[in-house]
Amino acid sequence: MAFKVSEIGIDEMKRAVEHMHRGIATFAKSVSVHEALGDKTIWQGKVHIFQLEGVAAAKQAYAWAHDHSNGKRRYFAVLHKRPITTAAHAVRAAIIEEQRTGSH
Repeated sequence: MAFKVSEIGIDEMKRAVEHMHRGIATFAKSVSVHEALGDKTIWQGKVHIFQLEGVAAAKQAYAWAHDHSNGKRRYFAVLHKRPITTAAHAVRAAIIEEQRTGSH
């Protein structure tokens, strides 16, 4: 299932990360991620990386959003902790979780 990736501003993503993880987020950088299954693109877009303060579980988070066909926007803020150590790992874990729980 391919998702429509939302181009979200850094400030909006910062608020989402802080809301989800109850810490202070500082933007570090954005990276491009492309997840494919065979020759089919599953997800492609920018993932924003934030440094975190006040979050015991991790010092970094990977954040992005996508719009569903029902018009709702879903935000993701995945913490940097093993086994998730890259933006691509974070996207892959979110895709797997959505497929597992049917929450897409």
